[in-house]
Amino acid sequence: MPLMWTKHFGGRHGGGGVVVDKHGMRRAPFPHEYFTAPSGPKSINNEDDAVESVKHCLPELEKALDKHDGFLVACYSKHPLVPILKDHNAIKAGRKAVTGIFEASVSTSLQIIHPDEKFGIVSTGKVWEKILSEAVVDYLGTESNAGKRFAGVETTGLNATDLHDAPPEEVRKRMKDAVKRLLQKRKVGAICLGCAGMAGMDKMVREACVEELGEDSGNRVRIVDGVVAGVAWLEGAVRSGF
Repeated sequence: MPLMWTKHFGGRHGGGGVVVDKHGMRRAPFPHEYFTAPSGPKSINNEDDAVESVKHCLPELEKALDKHDGFLVACYSKHPLVPILKDHNAIKAGRKAVTGIFEASVSTSLQIIHPDEKFGIVSTGKVWEKILSEAVVDYLGTESNAGKRFAGVETTGLNATDLHDAPPEEVRKRMKDAVKRLLQKRKVGAICLGCAGMAGMDKMVREACVEELGEDSGNRVRIVDGVVAGVAWLEGAVRSGF
């Protein structure tokens, strides 16, 4: 399971140097570093795999907690490493930012869609339909009312490694079929890529949206990559000192 952290040069931690973004705004740079456990499950295909991955990640991660300002758990699940890190003394004492790509994508989706719209998730194996649906309800704290904003989860039947090892046309077909099933639930304004292995697959998701809804409506659907959403939130949280 990969995890990314970021170090802020500037702001409340001092330091120097700036970068200029595409809008001409000057910002302190955020170098990113990446970590993958030296051992552990090849692919996190259920909640037991997620728990097992913590055993392999945490001992090494604890050596780096003092060196970085923000941490992103790049596994699309209600991953136990997120609350474990949030509760760690080094994180709390340093007011360091921690999130997961699941949490970041849900929060981002709710902010970018219209109040009358819903967001949904496209994920891998069928087991994730129940796991992620329950995770959304728990994260939102809405119980039976979650359906007002959450359209549900549709899956491809592939696991994370299959997304890159299976024949590309098979992956494309399964991804697009899952997206179309989700869109048929009506008023879906955002689709979350429900696996870190889906990074870069937004183009085929967009194709499915256009095929199902037509060009105008299909291009209006927001596609949320949890890794991108997580990095954006971490940088904002660290820069703001939240």
